[in-house]
Amino acid sequence: MIQEFKTFIARGNVIDLAVGIIIGAAFTGIVNSLVVDLINPILGLMTGGIDFTDKYVVLSGNVADGASLAAARDSGAAIFAYGAFAMAVLNFLIVAWAVFLLVKGVNRLQRAAMRKEEAKETPPAGPTQEELLAQIRDLLADRASPA
Repeated sequence: MIQEFKTFIARGNVIDLAVGIIIGAAFTGIVNSLVVDLINPILGLMTGGIDFTDKYVVLSGNVADGASLAAARDSGAAIFAYGAFAMAVLNFLIVAWAVFLLVKGVNRLQRAAMRKEEAKETPPAGPTQEELLAQIRDLLADRASPA
């Protein structure tokens, strides 16, 4: 069983997956910072600082008027927190857009690198069959003609 585990862990796919998870976790910090520190403040300026996070409706129970979402949750009342959900969806869309742009940029760089590599590997095109036949014809014609 231990040998099977060693074989499983030593597979390239498992190692690649582990590296992907680690890089993904680090990348999450970058994307979250992009959203929280750069994009959200710009959206706040554009919307006049509107924040829907604390918006909710009390379905049942007693909650003081104007209480925060955290206080409403702590009171044990059944609440419909539509603002937190709307902000989560908005943050998801922003993160998805940022990831899309990043992946698009990386793919563009990879395609450019592949084209450059292919250009190096592709040998220069030689003469076509017709060009070779024309050269042979001209050489034969030069031999046949008296000088």
